[in-house]
Amino acid sequence: MESDKVNIMTRQEKIVRTSIIGIVVNLILVAFKATIGILVNSIAITLDAVNNLTDALSSIITIIGTKLAGKAPDKDHPYGYGRIEYFSSVIIAAIVLWAGVTALMESWPKIFHPDVTSYTTVSLVIIAVAVLVKFALGRYVKGVGEKINSQALVASGSDAFFDAILSLSTLIAAIISIFYGISLEGILGVIISIVIIKASIDMLRETLDSMIGARVDSELSRKIKDSICEVPGVYGAYDLSLHNYGPEDMQGSVHIEVDDDLTAHEIHTLTRNLAYKIYEEFSIILTFGIYSRNDEYKDVRDELYEIASKYDEVLEVHGFIVNEESKMATFDIIVDFDADREKVKGEIISKIKAKHPEFDYIIIDDYDISD
Repeated sequence: MESDKVNIMTRQEKIVRTSIIGIVVNLILVAFKATIGILVNSIAITLDAVNNLTDALSSIITIIGTKLAGKAPDKDHPYGYGRIEYFSSVIIAAIVLWAGVTALMESWPKIFHPDVTSYTTVSLVIIAVAVLVKFALGRYVKGVGEKINSQALVASGSDAFFDAILSLSTLIAAIISIFYGISLEGILGVIISIVIIKASIDMLRETLDSMIGARVDSELSRKIKDSICEVPGVYGAYDLSLHNYGPEDMQGSVHIEVDDDLTAHEIHTLTRNLAYKIYEEFSIILTFGIYSRNDEYKDVRDELYEIASKYDEVLEVHGFIVNEESKMATFDIIVDFDADREKVKGEIISKIKAKHPEFDYIIIDDYDISD
C-alpha cells in the first residue's frame, strides 16, 4: 500500500508540474499578444490573448482538481476522491466551449465590418514564435496527460493545439492583409471558433462518459480475460465488470470456470493468486466468482453451445450447470442489445429441450458490457 501512495503522489506531482509550466507559458503569451493586439488593432490577436488566459485558468483548475482528487478515502467517501479529476475536465471543457462561443460572437461581425490593422515585423515575429510555443506546449501537456491517464491534462493539451492553430490563422490573415489588402480575420475567426466549439463538446462527451460509466474498452477486457485464462485450471473468464472511481482507481468483478471438485482452500488460493496477477499487470482490483465445470453432462452442454452458436445475436453462453436432484439445468447467455432477446432465448430453450427433455432449463440474462 505504501508503494501505491508513492505512485499516486508521483502522478500528482507530474500533473502539478506540467500545469505550472502551462500557466507560466500562457501568462507570458497573454502579455505579449494583448499588447500587440491593442497596438495593431487586431481582434484576432486580442482573442488569441484571451484564449491563452483561459488556458492558464484551465491549468489552475487542473492543479486544484488533482489536489482534491488525491485526498485519502474517508468514512463518507470510502472509494476516495479520484472522480474529482473528471469534474476538473468538465470545467476545462466548459471554459474551452465558452472561449469558442465568445470568439464566434466577436468574429462574426468582423466579416462584414473588418477592422483596419497595421501589422509590424515585430508583431508578426511574436505571433510566429507563439505558434511554435503553443504547438510545443500542447504536445508536451497532452503527451504527459496520455502517459499518466489524466483527462484534464489531455484536454488542456488539446486546447493548446487549438490555440496554436488560432495563432497560425492569425499570422496567415496578417500576411494576406499586408500583401493583398484583404481582411480575413473575421472569416478565419468564425472557422476556428466552430472548430473550438466542436472540440469542447467532444471533450465534454468523453469525460461525461467516464463519469456516467461507459462500456469497458474491448481491448482491455480481452487482455484481462486472456491473462486470467493463462493460469492452469481456469477454463474461461466471464461477466467482467469494471467500476471507475478515478483515472487511477478501477475495481471490478469477474467469474471464472474451474473444475467442480476443487476444495475451498484450492479455490481461495487460486483466486488470491489471480487477484495479485491482475493487479500487478493492470493495477485493477478484481473479486472473483466461480462457475463449476462438470464433464458428466458434457454432451448436453456441448449441444446447447452448438445450438446457440447458430444465432448471430448470441454473443456468449457460459456457466452451464445441472442440479441432479431437481433435474434443473441453468446457464448464462449474452444476447445482442438490438436483438429480439425473448424470441432468441425461447427458440434456444425449445431446441435443447427437444434433445434433452429430461431437464428443465433456466436462462440467466447477462449483458454485453465489456466486449
